[in-house]
Amino acid sequence: MSNDITIYHNPRCSKSRETLAIIEAKGVSPEIVLYLESPPSKTQLKTILKKLGISARDLLRKGEDAYKAEGLSDPNLKDDQLIDAMIKFPKLIERPIVIAGERAVLGRPPENVNALLA
Repeated sequence: MSNDITIYHNPRCSKSRETLAIIEAKGVSPEIVLYLESPPSKTQLKTILKKLGISARDLLRKGEDAYKAEGLSDPNLKDDQLIDAMIKFPKLIERPIVIAGERAVLGRPPENVNALLA
C-alpha cells in the first residue's frame, strides 16, 4: 500500500485526531498539512474539491463566525468567492481532508478514510 497520503489536519479537532489515528494504525505515515497555519492555495483548493467531488459550499464550516460575518450563506456567491473566503479564513474549511492520489475523502465520520486505505 502506498504511503502517499496527505491529511489536512487540525490537531485541536477530535475528528481530525481520530482520522489521523486510523491512518497511522494502518501503518501509514501521512504528510500532515496544518492547514490553519499553511492554508492551501486557490489552485490546491480547487483540486481538492474536484477530488472530493463536492462544491465549495459543501466544504464550508457553516458554524464558524466568519461564515456569518462574511455573509457566506448568500446563495448567489460563486465557488470562486467561497474558495477565496476559505483561503482568507482557513477555519471555514471542513476537516479533516485526506487525499490519496486522485481520490479524497472528508474524515466525517473518521471511518470514511478506510475507503482510501483499502
